[in-house]
Formats: sequence, C-alpha cells, structure tokens
Amino acid sequence: MSDITATDAVPSAPRKGSLLEQDARTKRRNAAETRFKMYGIIAVTLGILALVMLVVSIVSNGASAFQQTYITLEVDLPEDRLDPEGNRNRDQMARVSTFGYGPLIGEAMEAQIAALGIEIEELGNPGDIVSKEAPAQLRNFVLANPDVVGSTVTFEFLANGRIDGYMKDRVTRATALLDKNVSPAQLDLTDALGEAGVLEKRFNWAFITAPDASGQRPEAAGLGVAIVGSFYMMLVVLILALPIGVAASIYLEEFAPKNRFTDLIEVNIANLAAVPSIVFGILGLAIFINFAGLPQSAPIVGGLVLTLMTLPTIIIATRASLKSVPPSIREAALGVGASKMQTVFHHVLPLAAPGILTGTIIGLAQALGETAPLLLIGMVAFVREFPAGPPEGFFDPASALPVQVYNWTQRSDPAFVERASGAIIVLLIFLVIMNAIAILLRRRFERRW
Repeated sequence: MSDITATDAVPSAPRKGSLLEQDARTKRRNAAETRFKMYGIIAVTLGILALVMLVVSIVSNGASAFQQTYITLEVDLPEDRLDPEGNRNRDQMARVSTFGYGPLIGEAMEAQIAALGIEIEELGNPGDIVSKEAPAQLRNFVLANPDVVGSTVTFEFLANGRIDGYMKDRVTRATALLDKNVSPAQLDLTDALGEAGVLEKRFNWAFITAPDASGQRPEAAGLGVAIVGSFYMMLVVLILALPIGVAASIYLEEFAPKNRFTDLIEVNIANLAAVPSIVFGILGLAIFINFAGLPQSAPIVGGLVLTLMTLPTIIIATRASLKSVPPSIREAALGVGASKMQTVFHHVLPLAAPGILTGTIIGLAQALGETAPLLLIGMVAFVREFPAGPPEGFFDPASALPVQVYNWTQRSDPAFVERASGAIIVLLIFLVIMNAIAILLRRRFERRW
C-alpha cells in the first residue's frame, strides 16, 4: 500500500508571495507595458494615416498636371504676310512678330468651326480658346522651317488654361459666368470640338521638358529648367561634399588625436547639422555672391550653399560607419604588418562603404528638397532659357524643383496650383528613387561579423 494520501496527491494552491501568482506591482507593470504597446500602435497608425492623406491630397491635385488639352488646326501660312519678299530669309521673316501669327490661328479656328457646321451665339473671338503661347509656338516652327511658308500645315496648339481646366473638371459653367477669361459659349465650343475629335486631352510631356511660363500661360509651364538646375546643383554637391566629408571623417575618426581641439571640432559639426537651412543661404549670399562675385541664380552658387549644408550630415554618417567596423579588423591588419593608412583604406573604409553611401544619398536627398537657402541666392527668378551644358551651364541662370513649387504656389491662377502639385509629385519621385538606391546599396555591400 502506498504511503501517499489523497490529500498529498492534490496540488496545493499557490502560497502568498509565490512566483506563480502576480502581485499588485507586477500587474501594474504589465498593464503599463500593454498600454505602451497600444500607444505605439496608435502612433504608427496615425502616422501612416497622415502620410496616406498627404499622398492622396498631392496626387489628386497634381495628377491632372501630367495631362494637357490640345487643339488640332489646319493653319494657312500666306507668303504675302510672312515673307513678302519670297526669299525665305530667316532674318527678314523674324521681323514678323507673334502679333502677326495670332490672326492666322484665329482664321484657322474660324475655318474649322465653319467646316464642322458649329453655330454658337455670343462666341466672340473663337481663337481665344487657344493658348496665348500658340503664336510664339507657330512662329518658332516657321522660322525653323522656312519652306512651309505658302502652304497649309496641320498644327497642334495648347488650349488655354481655362479650357484645359474645363476638360479636367476644374472649371464649370457656374464659375465661367463669374470669370472674365472664359465664357459659357466657349465651353459650348469646347464640347463641340471635343465631339468632333479636334480637341483632345492626352499625356503632357511638355510639363517635364518645357521651361516655366509667364503668369498668363499656365498651360505652357513646365519643369525642364528646374530639373536641369537641380541636377547641376546635385552634381556640385556630390563632387564637393562626398570627398571632403569622407576625408574629414577619416581624419577625425582614425588619425586625429583626442584633445580639446578635436572635441571642439566635433561639437561644431554636430551643431552645424542642426543649424536652420536659411542660415546657410545667408552665408552663401554674403560669401559666394557679395564677396566672391559669383552670379545669382546660378547652379554653382546653389551647389556650394547646399554643399555647406550637407557636409555635417555626411561627416556624421561616415564617422558612425567607421565606428561600426569592429576593432578586431584594425588589430588584425596592424598585426600582419599593415601601416595605419593601409589598414584604414584597404580594410576599414571598404567595410564602412555601405553606411557612407547611404549617408551621402540621404544628404543629397535632403539637399534636393531645400528651398529657403536657394531663395536667398536669387534662384527664385523667372528663367525661360535652359542653361548650357557643363561646365558653362553651372554659371547660367537656372531654377530648382522646390523653388519652382514655391513660385507656382505664389500665383493666383488655380492652374498654377495644379502645376505645383504635379511638381511635388516629380520631386517626391526623385526622393523615393534616391532613398531606394540608398537601401539597395546598403543591402548589396552590407557585411555581418
């Protein structure tokens, strides 16, 4: 017979103070941890919702900027009005200004309306639905191709901003009654031309390739000069900031003695990384323009200012990458007889390259979106002509993507607000691409010890 009684076979209840029972303090600590996790989930959710709302707002307002309304017309180019002497001399033909080409477009529109049998009361001048950029567009074409004078050419013109807004549901008949730049009769004509296939809306390549337009021609405004200007500035930043920043980081981290002077340098680098960007703009205005005499609105000045602003970011990221390399790498290289410089450049620097590249690209992405310092050095000016190729183009007037966004938002026409939202989409695409490259480079060259 067993000596174990029935009472001994039953597990005893946890005693007071047992590890199997949570006391009040443990319960409060676990509840606080649960609440903290919940707060974190709520914060992440709110952040994602805010980002989604921002992206949806920008895309909904700016996606239409990548489409444009065009009108196809058969334009007569009479010789007696464009080249009376008949010698097809460009210099003599250039004497005919855009005011001489405007009536030709109006006559082509009237002929098109008559051919379609469209009758609209109180229409006024039917050529008004064509962009004010159209006469200059036609003149440039004729001067580039003098042999077309005396013939009839098929030409695609931009519709004006109000007609384009009507095709994009930004302008309605109710608002047309209150707008002196468009009338309900012109909207009726737009509908008729659309049904006849003369007027259509399609992808707008000119928004990416064309230069900016004046305040009266939003339909012709493009990002071409701003994209080229931003590219030149990023090229200057990359050429200057990367070698200077990496060299300074290597010296401070691997070679510089640890004393008060180097501590002072490190503190100042950390402080410069937190200085507002507009301060660098003031510095660039004082040094590069007023003192050095470099031209305003030039990519070289913008690149130098952004280089000063980006250097602290690159130095801090590079030093962090160098510190992440295990000391055993250095000790092993020195142990087999490598010099200090060989150890750094042959072993430490290649292992730190992923972090250096990531910090550099993130610094460039930050510089690409800066506006305040560029405003102070004059890149807010209206620039119509594309800068020349490098190296001359670095000293030609240009604009930048964030400054172009600022310019367009300052204009009252809703069409320019649409263009500004489209420019933000282009800028965000560039930033996403640059950050994606940084992630890919890190994963490609990353090594684990």
